[in-house]
Amino acid sequence: MTTVRKNPPGKLPPCPEEITFLELCRTADAVSRRMPDVLKAEDLSANQYNVLRILRGAPDGLACGEIGNRMLTRDPDITRLLDRLEKRGLIARSRENRDRRMVVARITPLALETLGRLDEPVREAHRRNLGHLGRERLRELNRLLLAARKGTS
Repeated sequence: MTTVRKNPPGKLPPCPEEITFLELCRTADAVSRRMPDVLKAEDLSANQYNVLRILRGAPDGLACGEIGNRMLTRDPDITRLLDRLEKRGLIARSRENRDRRMVVARITPLALETLGRLDEPVREAHRRNLGHLGRERLRELNRLLLAARKGTS
């Protein structure tokens, strides 16, 4: 005898979009768990690592607001985050000559060394998390995730 599962009174069944959203959240949580352990070796938070990663790709530096726009997750207090990195000698900030209101952050040689030590452990953590999918499935997943984000803007 087959039992038909009914929703509680007043509750709609989940829609495919809701199920997908929940699966994305669960997956993001699962694959991000290894990263704090890797970053702990250099006493960095995920957001601090993200800033350094962004600045490594911008050798001429970036305005603080632009760093905030490029962050993987929004940090409402980007100034305090940059303060901590500057205090450790991982970034340097300076006012622009053309527009004295604009502060530009640049990565330091110390931060480049730090990132160099982290590059392989970070890659290995990503491989352990997602390598089992294989290149073709990873490409397809990336394509789907990009398409999903286009619908949010």
